[in-house]
Amino acid sequence: MTTRPTPPAPPEFGDLLQPHRESAAFLEFLALRRSTKIAQFTEPGPSPEEVDALLTVAARVPDHGKLAPWRFVVFEGEARELAGRVIEKIARERNPDMKPEQAETERNRFLRAPVVVGVVSHAIDNHKIPVWEQILSAGAACQTLLLAAQAMGYAGAWITEWCAYDNQLAGAFGLGPGERFAGFIFLGSAAGETRERDRPRPPDLIARWPPQK
Repeated sequence: MTTRPTPPAPPEFGDLLQPHRESAAFLEFLALRRSTKIAQFTEPGPSPEEVDALLTVAARVPDHGKLAPWRFVVFEGEARELAGRVIEKIARERNPDMKPEQAETERNRFLRAPVVVGVVSHAIDNHKIPVWEQILSAGAACQTLLLAAQAMGYAGAWITEWCAYDNQLAGAFGLGPGERFAGFIFLGSAAGETRERDRPRPPDLIARWPPQK
């Protein structure tokens, strides 16, 4: 049985923390990070205890105003199949002429990985903290969850698809007014080879101000 690294217990409120910690290993980890293709996911996935530990880490993101404008909905075990039935039902309502293979695709969406975590953004309107900053914090929770999972030795992918944008489905999964999915984080193990994909290069992305003549 593989022994995977686990995060330490979170510090208590008011504990003294280091403002920065040098880590060449973490820089290498970030430089080589990539998501796993959805077709490559396989068992095993993180246990419920590991998922809880990962979500504790994912909550340690920049959060202006300490609003915690995000939360997590976990789909694991048989709950993934149950969620698939809900997805299929709503998809059939959208498309009554759906073919059997299309229905199967909808029914199996959450069965493509051992664990699926819905990251819910619930930004507060008319607050001194801009909504945009609250939404960005939810995105940071998605990315931090990906990083934590891969550091634990699991594959991860941030998926949206139509499910992340459907209000009826959001309600079926327990989201309230003003809440929406920032995405679904698929977690498990990876089968097959993973190769680097084409990426933008820093010279195409970086500008320094004032502009150089």
